[in-house]
Amino acid sequence: MSVFASLVGHLADLLQPLFHTGATAAAIILFTACVRLAVHPLSRASARGQKARTKLAPQIAELRKKHGKNPERMQKALQELHAKEKVSPLSGCLPSLLQMPAFFLMYHLFSSREIGGEPNGLLGHSLFAAPLGDRWADALSDGGLFGGAGIVYVALFAIVAGVATFTFHQTKRQMAANPTTMPAGPDGQPVPGMGTMTKMMPLMSFATLFTVGFVPLAAALYVVTSTTWTAVERYFLYRDMRVAGVRAASATSAA
Repeated sequence: MSVFASLVGHLADLLQPLFHTGATAAAIILFTACVRLAVHPLSRASARGQKARTKLAPQIAELRKKHGKNPERMQKALQELHAKEKVSPLSGCLPSLLQMPAFFLMYHLFSSREIGGEPNGLLGHSLFAAPLGDRWADALSDGGLFGGAGIVYVALFAIVAGVATFTFHQTKRQMAANPTTMPAGPDGQPVPGMGTMTKMMPLMSFATLFTVGFVPLAAALYVVTSTTWTAVERYFLYRDMRVAGVRAASATSAA
């Protein structure tokens, strides 16, 4: 934690001539961008994996018909198919999993009153009138919704709502343009509850609103920056899937 605090402090010192009192907030945004940039190759690999799994959907459906009554044989056939096509069923989870330590570090850094036995000096930094260690409830109790600190959260909520709406429509279009078989477990059988979860998936982007409202402002900045990066990244990485899906749907309608 002390090393992480020093890293954020050094970044803030470098950015201070440009951002003055907002240098620490700028350092958090820059740190988040660096984390996402480091994870980007995995995001690209995840996109390739998802595209490959989409192409494998007809073959998996055939395997279900052939081995539906033999779970062990179905699991072995799926493993052989994935190995043959060099597709990992878990590749899509890696980018999100690798970001979690950075988020929790940011959360604990700005939730701790002491770091290494010393007072946490970062808690004295702010974004405009909003202290980076405070939460939305603190802003509401000190000036109200449109007070000095409250307006910072209003801006963050507006950004998150805009990004969530954009992500919602993009996810709906991608799912409509590329309908696939029901998500399956290792045995090839549909996972109970996955149908409902798949329908709810586009709405998950709005969950970020609750996160921003309950974590320290510094962690909220991390979440907002990362969520915005994800929306832009997915737009470009999965653009060809949406285009191909729309073309396929148009061809089917014409036929």
